[in-house]
Amino acid sequence: MKINHLLSNITPTQIDIEIHGLCLIAANVQAGDVFVALQGQMTHGIEYVNQAIENGCVAVLLDSQDMECAVPAIRIDNLSEHLPALATTFYNNAAKVKIIGVTGTNGKTSVACFISQLLDMLAVKNGLIGTLGISQSEQQSKQTTPDILTLYRTLDGYFKGNINTAVLEVSSHGIDQNRTAGLSITHAVFTNLTQDHLDYHRDFNAYQGVKARLFSRSSVVSAIFNRDDDYYLDFLKAAKGKKNTDFGLGDFEDIRPTEQGFLVTLKAYVFEVPFLGEFNLLNVLAAFNTLKAFGFDDEKVIPLLHKLTPPPGRMQKINNRLVWVDYAHTPDAIENAITTLRQHYPEHNIRVVFGCGGNRDKDKRAKMGKIASKLANTLILTNDNPRNEDPRAIIDDILSGIDDSYEVDITLDRQLAIETAVITLDENECLLIVGKGHETTQTFKDKTIKSNDKDIVLAAIIEGIRLKKLKNKQ
Repeated sequence: MKINHLLSNITPTQIDIEIHGLCLIAANVQAGDVFVALQGQMTHGIEYVNQAIENGCVAVLLDSQDMECAVPAIRIDNLSEHLPALATTFYNNAAKVKIIGVTGTNGKTSVACFISQLLDMLAVKNGLIGTLGISQSEQQSKQTTPDILTLYRTLDGYFKGNINTAVLEVSSHGIDQNRTAGLSITHAVFTNLTQDHLDYHRDFNAYQGVKARLFSRSSVVSAIFNRDDDYYLDFLKAAKGKKNTDFGLGDFEDIRPTEQGFLVTLKAYVFEVPFLGEFNLLNVLAAFNTLKAFGFDDEKVIPLLHKLTPPPGRMQKINNRLVWVDYAHTPDAIENAITTLRQHYPEHNIRVVFGCGGNRDKDKRAKMGKIASKLANTLILTNDNPRNEDPRAIIDDILSGIDDSYEVDITLDRQLAIETAVITLDENECLLIVGKGHETTQTFKDKTIKSNDKDIVLAAIIEGIRLKKLKNKQ
């Protein structure tokens, strides 16, 4: 497609350069792309034009002042408002992909992964888009819900590759910023609603209202709800007129905790769910009911549920040790994670390593500190992603929710905190490391370093074995 055809309904131009794609992020620009240089939260902005040119962009669309650069630059007033039109014009196959959209505060990644796994087992080719990245595609995104151009480009590629179904994590930011405009989200799934992202949304009611918008979309045919959540009825109202399905722990005829997970009975089928936490039982039910809404019968889906595997960094047990890494970064999530270990290992002490991210919802820090100190036997507070904030100030915010009589270890170096916790772990203790889960980097004000909690644990286990052998020789 030539750029004058792309812009024919937006702004006339005599430029007839052939273009191969549209991109909002300079670092992701490919040869032949048009770089869309927005101002605002969805993109890096105009200062990255030169980087986009270096990566091979052939033209730039601007929504700010005119500028001279090595490629044609076209100014379009209110450019962000034209993104859906640009996306649908260039990537006209994207809307042909049937999308299962999963939203909620916690559980989006697990539920989306479970749905995708079940579709795979049932021979339905699908793409998975969310916190863990973009499957079946060379596209990259650091956002839970990618920007609209990345999303359209990915879905267009899916369709051309004969993938007609996608599972998408839909964040509140993604809904609020209209990143899914024009797409065919036919099934919408609600996991739960608790406090998060109040640094972005005006208040909790605004956060809830944005989430609920997913279920009132005209493209949504079927909605799947967690009826055990306090906000179930509110979300059900948003889906008025849809074909609605709900689920809850009461759907199981029997639930028996084991050290590895749960032995459950569902519709007379007895099987093991091979991971911890009642919240994961809800995640499994969310996936099961979504597949039913998608047209599959019980007898096709239920026998597959024991084969599900948790995504990286979600109550992930490391190397058969009593050490877990989890992405929990909200008050509700950390409570669920610690309570889970209490349920499955009632005779063990629980040690928790955690921190809170900088430049994010500050109000939840004291709440997380209070919950963790009430439920865990010992705490080690450390850095999460401090970003532009003072790491010690973040720790102080967490400490404000912890009683002065409760002893807390503070080790700002996350690697050292995890290593120490692993090496000194007693036989009667469980260790829970929360906050970053699958993440492979740690972000500070002036740098980003490689850091993965699982890798640190594995290295610490090896070091612990070495130290133990050394001690025995002495």
